[in-house]
Amino acid sequence: MSNPMWNLSAELRAAFCASLAACLLAGCSASSRSSEDNAPADIRGEPINPSKPESKPSVADSSGSASTNSTQSELQRSEQVQTAAGPNLAQPQDSQAPNSTTEEFVPVAFDKLASFNFVIPDDRPSTNQVATPSKSEEQIPAGVKALDQTKVALKGFMLPLRVESGLVTEMLIMRDQSMCCYGTVPKINEWVSVKMTNKGVKPIMDQPVTVFGKLRVGEMRENGYLVGIYAMDGEKMAVPADL
Repeated sequence: MSNPMWNLSAELRAAFCASLAACLLAGCSASSRSSEDNAPADIRGEPINPSKPESKPSVADSSGSASTNSTQSELQRSEQVQTAAGPNLAQPQDSQAPNSTTEEFVPVAFDKLASFNFVIPDDRPSTNQVATPSKSEEQIPAGVKALDQTKVALKGFMLPLRVESGLVTEMLIMRDQSMCCYGTVPKINEWVSVKMTNKGVKPIMDQPVTVFGKLRVGEMRENGYLVGIYAMDGEKMAVPADL
């Protein structure tokens, strides 16, 4: 026969176990809720200061940077070479600069002006005859005629014809010195009659000069007589030391 106290104790044990189980369940629920409350809220949207991933230089950027550094190094070396060599390599000297006032004149020599034979016609002026065009100009070659009204630079020897205030205003430019100093009779195509358009030039004898001016080619007549086939409106004159 069972003891009533044992049964009571069994009932108490059962109640105690049930209470203990309930407490355990309640504690787990509270801990779970506390963990859920302490869990961080979900982050929505983009962060204020997003971390930027570190970009790695591409192959093209690396090659471009290397090319730029190489170009800068070459420029620096070039500047150092120019500095060491001096400024004369970069800029031409003034003595080598072309003379623009001289370049506008075409160089002409007596080798061309006197390269043909010109026969002076035996025609005397007559008032009873009607003036007819002379055929003597046909003896002048076309290449020489092409110099008519051309600005030229002619080299020769001076024979002054008119001097005013110590300056020569009219002269002959001869092919060589023997024609003006030793009595040799020159040919008609071996001199040029020059009239200066300015106040004149200094007389220079016994040395060659270069006269600059506009050349005229054709018959030059005075009182009906042929006096020359070359004339020049002189603008300036220079000696070899000035050229």
